[in-house]
Amino acid sequence: MWSLVRILLVLFTCTTFSAFAAELGVVGPTYEIAEPDLIEVIQARLKQMEKSGELARKQTEYRDKVIGGIEAPKAVAGIKTTDSPRTYHVDPTLTVDRDIRNAEGALLFARGIKINPFDHVSLTRKLLFFDGRDSRQVAFAKLRLGEGGGMNKPILVAGEPLKLMRAWKQAVYYDQGGSLVRRLGIRQVPAIVSQDGKRLRIDEVRP
Repeated sequence: MWSLVRILLVLFTCTTFSAFAAELGVVGPTYEIAEPDLIEVIQARLKQMEKSGELARKQTEYRDKVIGGIEAPKAVAGIKTTDSPRTYHVDPTLTVDRDIRNAEGALLFARGIKINPFDHVSLTRKLLFFDGRDSRQVAFAKLRLGEGGGMNKPILVAGEPLKLMRAWKQAVYYDQGGSLVRRLGIRQVPAIVSQDGKRLRIDEVRP
């Protein structure tokens, strides 16, 4: 079942050791992992990099790249500051593409059935999308958060979420990759998403 609150992309792209491992360069032909020659080649390469300072430099570069991606994630493309306010609605109803069963195997939802999440849950907090690079939008969001008594959830489409979290002392979310704005059809920010009966109401407003 699709729920806006539960699918919020609130953290950042995960990274793996393989990204750093790729920086070691070509060390020779491919062997089984237990092949001692390969281990010796890798160890020799690492020692050489450590001695020359290259290993420390690459570690620093990798760390800075990861931190940079967290501090200032890539902005969502195609979103502009609101110049023509509009209000529209989105029907969150989904068609189930396969049978959904519980742990005991009992059928909960048959393939092809249509489900509206608002038949089962409510959107208790408004979603506030904004661009953290725009001081007007940041001020607008801060004002709305103060007036809402905790009933607004801030979601960035660009900017520095951790910086705002430290300044505001509250969670600030990020629409990583723009999946939410695409789903909701948002083209301008600030945009406020709320529940209106069995539909979602989206208000693109001027900051």
